[in-house]
Amino acid sequence: MDATALRALLHRVRYEVLPARATEEKVLAHVPGDVVVTVTASPVKGLEPTLDLTGRLAAHGFRVVPHVPARLLRDDTHLKEVVDRLREAGVEDVFVPAGDADPPAGSFDAALPVLRRLSELGGPFARVGITGYPESHPLIHDDITVQAMWDKREHATYLVSNLCFDPRVLGEWLARIQRRGITLPVHLGVAGPVHRAKLMAMATKIGVGESTRFLAKHPSWFLRFAAPGGYSPERLLTRTEVTPQVAGLHLFTFNQIAETENWRRELLDRLGG
Repeated sequence: MDATALRALLHRVRYEVLPARATEEKVLAHVPGDVVVTVTASPVKGLEPTLDLTGRLAAHGFRVVPHVPARLLRDDTHLKEVVDRLREAGVEDVFVPAGDADPPAGSFDAALPVLRRLSELGGPFARVGITGYPESHPLIHDDITVQAMWDKREHATYLVSNLCFDPRVLGEWLARIQRRGITLPVHLGVAGPVHRAKLMAMATKIGVGESTRFLAKHPSWFLRFAAPGGYSPERLLTRTEVTPQVAGLHLFTFNQIAETENWRRELLDRLGG
């Protein structure tokens, strides 16, 4: 990716945050009003913290995208309640992954049935995002993840790629989904400039199997990653061959929100704004 393309993507970012106690304060202090904020959902805490933070951030004027994992929905009634609550908050964009709750909270065990149900409800949200997996998911075969994207495409308006550290893998995945005729806009999922220990701890929790296994098997690469400046989102992006369907960046902040925004502003300054 050249400097012009990178500069354009840095103006089209989404910051993924965790619904923790201090998140609202951090977002208000450091995130510009034109940056989209996405709020994750925990299989342990359930949807309530996500819905609560979404409503509060939306009330501050942010464009907020809550994660609504299928496996956290109890039933159709619960889904309708979530839809109504989000619509009342002014939410127009939701991200619908399958989620990691095991067992599921109810009858929905995958994203596709929820997406179909949203379509049957008249498409209450203007934008609906689904997950793409550049790397292997620890529980799902690669061919199944690509087929799932194909099955879900008619119910979604964009893709968000899961966290990846390898520019070659990321570029090959983009080419692969293009060959399959999956034309949804893609927001590249990239770890922000977070502390190495926190990144590794979080990566193991969100389904990033190949990267963490690769690091364990390649200690010299791990040392470069662990050293100051060892992992660079800028380096990952500049080494990734992107396709025209890449529409923006989805930055995993791991709640290091100030650090992420400072990195983006400094990089934009270096690239000429």
